[in-house]
This record gives sequence, C-alpha cells and structure tokens, in this order.
Amino acid sequence: MRPTWADIDLEAIKHNVRQLTQVVSPATLCAVVKADGYGHGAVPVARAAVSAGASWLAVALVEEGIVLREAGINEPILLLSEPRPREMVQVAEYGLRPTVYSGEGIAAAAAAATQVDKEIPVHLKIDTGMRRVGAEPELALTLAKAISEKSSLSLDGLWTHCAVADIPSDPFTTKQLESFDRIVEEIRVEGIGLNVQHAANSALAINNPEGRYDLVRCGLAIYGLSPLEKPNTALDLRPAMKVRSEVSYVKTIEAGESVSYGLSWTADQKTRIATVPMGYADGLRRDAGHRGGQVLIGGKRHPIVGNVTMDQFLVDCGEDHVTSGDEVVVLGSQGPEQVSAAEWAELFETITYEIICGIESRIPRRYS
Repeated sequence: MRPTWADIDLEAIKHNVRQLTQVVSPATLCAVVKADGYGHGAVPVARAAVSAGASWLAVALVEEGIVLREAGINEPILLLSEPRPREMVQVAEYGLRPTVYSGEGIAAAAAAATQVDKEIPVHLKIDTGMRRVGAEPELALTLAKAISEKSSLSLDGLWTHCAVADIPSDPFTTKQLESFDRIVEEIRVEGIGLNVQHAANSALAINNPEGRYDLVRCGLAIYGLSPLEKPNTALDLRPAMKVRSEVSYVKTIEAGESVSYGLSWTADQKTRIATVPMGYADGLRRDAGHRGGQVLIGGKRHPIVGNVTMDQFLVDCGEDHVTSGDEVVVLGSQGPEQVSAAEWAELFETITYEIICGIESRIPRRYS
C-alpha cells in the first residue's frame, strides 16, 4: 500500500449519528452517503450510520444506490435527483426511492414499476427557491395528483431544499419553509396521502427545529464537520477523516536555491526540504504552498513550498531533524497541532465539503 492514505474513523461516524438522532428526534435521520460517502466510503459509512440509528440513506445517482443494495444494505435509499427515464427500471429492480419533479419522470417511474411488477414509492421535490431542480410550487398539486392516480406508484414523500440554511440569520429560509408548508396543506386538503415531509440538510436540522418535519437529510455533520458559519457548541461532532503520508526523501538546499516546477519558491537560508508522495492527482491543489498551506511533521507545523506536482510536494523543515519515513499529517491532528478541513477551505476560499470530497480515490482508505 502506498505511503499516503486516509484514515476513516467509523466510531466517529457512529458518534456523530447518535448525537444528531438525539437532536432531531422525533424526526428520523437520513444519512447522505452520495459521492462515495463524501470521500469516506459509502458502504462502510452507510453501515456505521445505520448501526448508530440512521433509518434512511440518500444518494445522488442510481449507481450509487445499486452499490449499497449489492452490499446487502436494505434500508430505504432516497435518490436526490430525478433519474433519467431509462434508469427507472433499475430503480424499481433495486428498490430505490426516486425523487421526481416532472411529468416525464412520473410516467417513466410508473412504466418501470409496471414492467417489473413492483410499486415504486416516489418523493416529489418542490423548488421553493434553490432554483436548481424541483417542480415549480404552482405545479406541485398537479404532479401530486398525477402520482396518486398511478396504481403502480405511491406518493411516499414531499420535500424541498434550502439554499441558505447554513446562515441562520438569513430570512430566505423562513420564506422557503412557508412556501413548502402551503404546498403540503394544498395536497392534504385534496385528500392525497403523504408519508414523509422533509426539508432539512445538516445545517437546518441542527439549527431550526421547525424545518425538521418527519425526516432530516444529514451529510456533512455525520462526517464530523460543522455546516454552520458559527458551529453549534452543544454538538460534539468528531471529524472522521485524517489524511496522512510519510516523508519519502530529505535534502538540504542552500540560500538562493529554488524548488519544484517553475522555481517559484526560493530559500532565503540554508534549509532542509522534505519530499512527500502526495500531489494534485490526490486532491492537494497545485498552489497549496503559495496560499500558505502547512502540514504537520514531528508535531510541528511546516510550510509547503513551491508548486505541488502531480504526485509529490515539498516541505520546508528549516533546521528540524526530519528523516525518510516520518509521518506527515495533511488533514487531522499530530501531537498538540491540528490541520482542519475548515483551515484548508479558508485557504482555498471554498467550503469543507469540497476539501473532503476532493481527496481522490487513488488514496487508499483505512477503516477503524
């Protein structure tokens, strides 16, 4: 196994799920494991989450749902986007619960259900303001009726997604929930049954009890990262991913010498340079050093220098004694120091989601 890897702490996943299930009760928890469990591994994360109290799972793609089913996972699996019509037969065969928001999607689901002789429970998504996917609010009742009139379908759920739930002070979330509530009431007045209503992602689930409804869809929080600008101190979320490597080579360079492609960094004094076998093909951006990125070696912070290359990067270790085989922590803690996903996100002017999802699959995962 290559000397660069990601440790995934499944006990941390379980701990986070238990915390969340307590907070959102009596709503049930849907663990979002799309994108290979946000880079943590969808199957092991799903198993850990279910064992700790998650009742549902959610994925983005039909093939992601199939992976879970073929691993023997039997919990309800929600598809977060409407599948293409030709994918609906697989949806029915594998017992997935598709999101729909178009007449074409509803017709395709009904035809697939009839073809495999299985009823498909579907979730109707309403666009209350995200402006990405979902039915327009004025079409919600028409689509709900279309689903209820299909003998091969059942309207299992109605849902929406909030655009600024991570900013609790923004009133737009309240407007979205009010719109959603009106639609729920319209459908109920028509006598159309609904089993589940849901709107909350991690941020809304943690911070807004009114948005929890029957089910919450938690992604980032189950991986131990806060979705909020100001983390909720009542929750003890534990990061589940740690990215580590080893020093592969050390050399001493003189003042005035430059390093890596483009010779973009020059030593101002004699210093030890450590090579680490991880690069931009693994998810560490090429400009990590120029943005101030640091890693941990020997319990101390050391700066990345020069351009990160495809498979390697360089670290300025100064006068510290560093040798081949020494542990390098790119994400996580070592001794008293820590490099967090939030720190990397701030450096790269992005969000923690992108940091953990960007740890490429060629970095092996080790589970504990």
